[in-house]
Amino acid sequence: MSMQDPISDMLTNIRNGQKANKVEVCTPASNFKIAIINVLKQEGYIDYYTVQKQSNKKVLNIFLKYFNGKPVIEEIKRVSKPSLRIYKKKTTLPVVMDGLGIAILSTSKGIISNKKANKMGIGGEIICIVS
Repeated sequence: MSMQDPISDMLTNIRNGQKANKVEVCTPASNFKIAIINVLKQEGYIDYYTVQKQSNKKVLNIFLKYFNGKPVIEEIKRVSKPSLRIYKKKTTLPVVMDGLGIAILSTSKGIISNKKANKMGIGGEIICIVS
């Protein structure tokens, strides 16, 4: 069985791991997934991550973050899908929870948050929304 949307699978792993109060979740690694997780780390939504090589495949270990026993990530939702890509201009970038959340974008400058894209004055494909 082939995986149709590996990014959605990774986001679902994170969501399910936090519902089960897990400290760590594992998912197959790719450069795109590592870039998304790096944005989550920079914005303070996860503690840290490691990339390990297991039998010729890279595995991404994501260490989840909790505050007062509750997950830091309340909601993580895929926006742009392989079947329907969502692009936004710099003037129409989404504002998540009045600035308390972030949207992760794929831009010409790499994978960045909507806050950074707004400062740089660029738009792109909206990968997911995190609050």
